[in-house]
Amino acid sequence: MDSGVEEVLSPNLYFDANFNIEAVKILPGEYYITSRDMMLVTTLGSCVAACIRDKVSGVGGMNHFMLPDNRLDANQVAGAPARYGAYAMEVLINQLLKIGARRVNLEAKLFGGGSVLRGFTTANVGRRNVDFAIDYLRTERIPIVAQDLLDIYPRKVYFFPHTGKVKMKKLLNVHNDTIVAREQSYSAKLRTADVQGEVELF
Repeated sequence: MDSGVEEVLSPNLYFDANFNIEAVKILPGEYYITSRDMMLVTTLGSCVAACIRDKVSGVGGMNHFMLPDNRLDANQVAGAPARYGAYAMEVLINQLLKIGARRVNLEAKLFGGGSVLRGFTTANVGRRNVDFAIDYLRTERIPIVAQDLLDIYPRKVYFFPHTGKVKMKKLLNVHNDTIVAREQSYSAKLRTADVQGEVELF
């Protein structure tokens, strides 16, 4: 495998002077995979990010997803909300395998699912995102080797797929309206997407 192989599904590449490394910022609905030594960064509210890597080769990636917060009604297909999370996970795993990861070597770290979306507490979006991600990885037999989930705080996650290291900070003293607005906009997009057709959120 070419040591420079990467899949660019997030366009937000930059050089991080603080960590002295090439980095990519991943927004809601995006993912990124790479075999190079770089840093993947995201900021999470109610959304969840799965950091998945091949622990032998160092090929890894991150997604950033949310299940729709609306409840199913009579006009929707049973199980439709799970399709969004399943799509996010399947795309990430399949793309990792495509660039050389081996399924038997995959391991995951999970972050997010905070209760930060005002007005969305009754739907418990964060809890549903977390439960989905844990159940999905358990079904796929991909071990979760680290996690920081739920609570009430946004999180900023820095993932280094090459080594598997993650740095995370809870934004304890920041009421970050940008995070909330970004996730509410993403949530609205999910609610209006046609769940009976192909899911194209990334």
